[in-house]
Amino acid sequence: MLQMLKVVMANLTSKPSTRLYPYTVREPFERARGKIIFNDKNCVYCSLCAKKCPASAIKVDRATKTWTLDAYRCIICGECVNSCPKKSITMSNERRKPTQQKIYECYTKEVPPTP
Repeated sequence: MLQMLKVVMANLTSKPSTRLYPYTVREPFERARGKIIFNDKNCVYCSLCAKKCPASAIKVDRATKTWTLDAYRCIICGECVNSCPKKSITMSNERRKPTQQKIYECYTKEVPPTP
């Protein structure tokens, strides 16, 4: 009984061994996989990223020049980043922010009007 009392008192007087989450946010690791970032200026809409995606989270439409990412289907494997010939897809180490509704990231490349 006395031994258990020592442990209880030590836990009450010492600092907690875990982080207080909302107040101290942990920095992401350097090589952690986070969210996908798309740059539509470099993209030629070849749809290689959509073909290589194992989760079918990327949809590319060449006719309308749209690139859509379903973030809830994405398994953050990085195959789209590796397969992009123009390097228009990159991956940051930050995590995606929590939401209450489904978000589809859709990018449309504006084609300049022909004179």
